[in-house]
This record gives sequence, C-alpha cells and structure tokens, in this order.
Amino acid sequence: MQELADAGVELLQYRNKQDSDAEVLEEALAMREAAPAAMRLILNDRAMLLQQTRFDGVHVGQEDMTPAAVRSMAGAQCIVGVSTHSEEQLLQADAEPVDYIAIGPVFATGSKLNPDPVVGLEGVRLARRLTAKPLVAIGGITLENAASVREAGADSVAVISAVFSAGNSAAEQARAFLRRLR
Repeated sequence: MQELADAGVELLQYRNKQDSDAEVLEEALAMREAAPAAMRLILNDRAMLLQQTRFDGVHVGQEDMTPAAVRSMAGAQCIVGVSTHSEEQLLQADAEPVDYIAIGPVFATGSKLNPDPVVGLEGVRLARRLTAKPLVAIGGITLENAASVREAGADSVAVISAVFSAGNSAAEQARAFLRRLR
C-alpha cells in the first residue's frame, strides 16, 4: 500500500465479489491498517461493512444498495460513487447524492464475468455533457488508451488488470498511468 501511495495513488477501491462478508471485512481491515492515512479507501458494494472497515467511502453498482440509501446510512462525510452503463442510468445517478459517477465499460474488459455493453469514447463524451459531477471511466482502460479517455471527458480512470497484472510492479504501473494522465 505504501508503494502505491508513494507512486501517487490517492484513492484505492477494494473490490471482492466472491468472498463472504467476514472475509471481505478481514481483508479490508488489513488494507486499512496498511494504507497510509492520506490514502482514501473505497469499499465496493458492501456498504453495511463501512463503519467496521473505517473506509472512506462506498461504490455501488446498479444491482446494489441505492446511492441515497448508502448516503443516508453512511453520512455526508462518506464518499459515495455509482457505476452507470447508459444514458438513462447516468441521468438517474446525476440526481442522486453521489460524489462521483463511473461510466463504462469504455472498452472490453475481462475483470467482470458478465460485463455490460461497451459505451466507447462516445459514451464518455455523452456522460460528460450530461453531468457536472466528477466522472470516472471504467472498463478496459490501459496505458495506451487512458489519455483518449481523459480527452473524451473523464476526470479520472479506474484500472484493475492494467495495474495489477502478473509480473508487473503495481506501483510502477500506477506511476506510468499518472504520468500519462497529467
């Protein structure tokens, strides 16, 4: 965690779809302990574990607890984000009490078993026109295409395999992304 922070990573989302709440809690607590105080941690989906993990926020998808319910439960200081995959979802998310909206998948992705249809760079451009909230591009973002996603209107990008692939230093990959996006 310190290596990622030293590389410039300020926000890290913990996403674990398969393990039990008890396992997620155990791993999240270890992450919180290892993370520098300045690094903000976001819990994917499991809003009910937020207080126990001492994470800074929750990211929900279309099938999870609503952003309004998360905000009500977690309070104003909590970071709340939501994934969207269409114009309709984006407009709905824009009316919700969220701190950021994720749009995607921008490109094909292997990190989900049943990914939503690709929205492409045009989907990012449309999302930027429809919301003034911070926009996070998700899905299939690589070092090679990250700049085009930013140019299309994303404020930031979310990456999994492009940073955490086998054989690569996650910190070095994160540094490369941050250099490319500046």
